[in-house]
Amino acid sequence: MNIAIKYVNRKDKIISFFWQHVLLLVSLFIMTLGVALCVRSNIGSSVISTIPFVMTLAGETGKAPAYTIGEYTYMMNFLLVGLQILILRRKFHYVQLFQLVIGFVFGFLLDVNMWITSALTCDSLLPQVVVQLAGCCILAIGISFEIRCGSITMPGEGITVAVSKATGMPFAKAKIRVDVTLVVIAVLLGCLFFGKWLWNVVGIGTLIAMVFVGAAVKFIDPHMEWFSRLLYYRPGFRRYIYGLARSLKYLRKRSDKTKY
Repeated sequence: MNIAIKYVNRKDKIISFFWQHVLLLVSLFIMTLGVALCVRSNIGSSVISTIPFVMTLAGETGKAPAYTIGEYTYMMNFLLVGLQILILRRKFHYVQLFQLVIGFVFGFLLDVNMWITSALTCDSLLPQVVVQLAGCCILAIGISFEIRCGSITMPGEGITVAVSKATGMPFAKAKIRVDVTLVVIAVLLGCLFFGKWLWNVVGIGTLIAMVFVGAAVKFIDPHMEWFSRLLYYRPGFRRYIYGLARSLKYLRKRSDKTKY
């Protein structure tokens, strides 16, 4: 029976890990859909995509390597993980290298959602604002899901945690400084490649995303208990395991009887 119990516990952990990361994948898809909509609004993308967006536009004009926004996002995430290692040094936990996998999946899904939204055009202010707000809401929902999944953080959040730990700065204040730094770098890259401020990359939409997404997450999160229940739901799992345990117990008793 002890063997059955150990098997049950091990099986439960494996399925729990798998299910957790299936839901994480769903949350990343939702997040990248929100980011893609913010990019399509043409009044300013979300903070995390400002630098990749500039580099992609530069690549389209031959001023930089011609990679997609998702590919540039992965490169940026790789650099953010490298910065975490430099900042934290021995305090960096190697399990956090899994951020590279999450960052790669995020970049891939961003390209997928950019393709899905490729037919969307925003030429006037009203549709631009509507698409931007829709993107921010969807992004906030995805972030709420990701937080509740409780897995490895995104590299953008990881660098904020690293700065907070190294400086003793509160996370919220460190988050603001990291976001502002990314936006400033995007503006400088726009000036370097195009000689001007790219308002479709860093504009009023970026400011809306910086303020609105955080507020939306705080509003949405208390209503996400159903997602937590979904996270711990195991359809048919207990019946299967208990049945297996009973079968193992029966086989063990039968084996003991045959010995005598």
